[in-house]
Amino acid sequence: MQIIQCKVEKIEPLTDTIKRIVLIPDTPLNFIAGQYLQIVMGEDDKRPFSIANAPRADGSIELHIGAEPGNQYAGHVLEKMLKDKVVDVEGGLGEAILKQTEPQATILLAGGTGFSYTLSILQQLLSKPLEAPVILYWGTRTINDMYAFDELSTLAKQHPLFTFIPVVEIPEKNWAGKTGWVHQVVLEDIKDLATYQVYVAGRFEMAKVVRDDFIKQGLPITSLFGDAYAFI
Repeated sequence: MQIIQCKVEKIEPLTDTIKRIVLIPDTPLNFIAGQYLQIVMGEDDKRPFSIANAPRADGSIELHIGAEPGNQYAGHVLEKMLKDKVVDVEGGLGEAILKQTEPQATILLAGGTGFSYTLSILQQLLSKPLEAPVILYWGTRTINDMYAFDELSTLAKQHPLFTFIPVVEIPEKNWAGKTGWVHQVVLEDIKDLATYQVYVAGRFEMAKVVRDDFIKQGLPITSLFGDAYAFI
């Protein structure tokens, strides 16, 4: 896999602990919506992050990196970007890509910063008129962690076949939306998943539970996609 040097064009906060990174590759990075790249920290140290955009005409790459205090894995990557202003990357990687088949009802299921993976697929789907429903379920701890709430709400108004369903674990007093575990909300909303395709990003523990519970509710295993499933 080719190593490409990228200029760190922008680092800006999305929340107190999540940064939006924009990279400009020296040479085009070929990838498909749903793939990830690896930041090369050393010869034997390559750290994967989902690409948070569909391929763009200008070739820029967006990452959403969560680095809570104590998270050295991501924190060291951000420190390197801030210090060096350039970074070497390897990609696109991963098989959990958007499947360009016949139009099919689609669920995008994201936990936390797993949203960046689903955002890439959503952008690709919305690049042309939708022919089948697309539902994005995004689960976060609080509404303040849902940094793209306004953007997604606007997209849902612009695209009649796109639905955004935010789910929070700890609701505020005036919260009128869904609460609890995001995958449980899907199971409550959709009793038969047989005709859907599902793209999942989040912690491995969540991905495993999603696989087990969604299959019980009719989802064919061949219609479930996520990078986690290469490891669990």
